[in-house]
Amino acid sequence: MSSNSNVFDTLPFVAGALSGVVAWVLGYVFTYLIVAPDIRESALQRIIETFGGDSATYELVGWVFFNAHFVNTVFQNVPLVGNRTTSFIGGEQGFTVLLYVIPVGLLLAAGIALARYRGVTNATDGALTGVTALPGYLLLSVVGVFLFEVTVADVSGGPDVLPAIFLAGIIYPALVAGGGGALIGMLADT
Repeated sequence: MSSNSNVFDTLPFVAGALSGVVAWVLGYVFTYLIVAPDIRESALQRIIETFGGDSATYELVGWVFFNAHFVNTVFQNVPLVGNRTTSFIGGEQGFTVLLYVIPVGLLLAAGIALARYRGVTNATDGALTGVTALPGYLLLSVVGVFLFEVTVADVSGGPDVLPAIFLAGIIYPALVAGGGGALIGMLADT
């Protein structure tokens, strides 16, 4: 029992949470740099500006960032349609599917960096170390759900809440950052 507690006592929780925050913020920034010019000129942006008055570029980029985690954007109370979900990645009018690589690459790098920082020697310790990125990534995913909501008149749009929290905030960092840490652990073990 003491060997398990020693593993948890030595995990880099602060560095892990910080790496999760950095991975999330960089993911958003990279997504912004790629899609913001097109969003500023989009029909949806013009509609929001016409009826809402303010630009919603950062929110719409947030929708695309969550779409890169396979989290749909939900529109509620759309006249004559009701509720609707969509993704702005892929398809004829969508953004490049290469956006899916951004969160994976950054979380993988976070898991690898954490495992190297801690000097893991096996896959289990590496995976546990990589998963310490989860709290920071989860925190910003939860904040992002509410930060990226846009309401114009009675119509609102934003990331689908439960998938955003569960898929983007928990599953992605657990699997990808944990996998990056496990990879370093496996390499160190051989």
